Amino acid sequence: MRQQILKGITMLMLVVAVAFMTAVASANGQSSRTVIATVPFEFKVGDRALPAGDYTLGTISDSSSALVIRNQDSNRAAVRLTMPIEVSKASDKGKLVFHRYGQNYFLSEVWSGGETTGRQLSKSKQERTIESQLAAISSKSELARNNYETIEI
Repeated sequence: MRQQILKGITMLMLVVAVAFMTAVASANGQSSRTVIATVPFEFKVGDRALPAGDYTLGTISDSSSALVIRNQDSNRAAVRLTMPIEVSKASDKGKLVFHRYGQNYFLSEVWSGGETTGRQLSKSKQERTIESQLAAISSKSELARNNYETIEI
């Protein structure tokens, strides 16, 4: 009799443990945010140039600051460290924010739909150089002022 009670308690504990692990796995799966977007131009992530195409963007894990940007067609990818940024009101749709300097596009921010927190990519050395060059000549030239633009997709 005692052995059957112990067996029943052990089975109950096993069922509870499996249910708990399943709930945790489901919660983790739901909390990771992935953005899928079509980018109509070549762009840069850090020092890596990525072609126009369909992309999947997401962090490596929920607690990670590393963002993976993967081209769905060629499977080319880039990884870049990010920082969280916030807005007061969430947008229904996710978006990507690019900085355009002339013909050079740099990925700057990634936002998931329905979220007030997004990810901001640090500027690459190349982007900082272009930015400082444009700042130096912007006071002298209207053309230089028009060479910078923020683009949202």
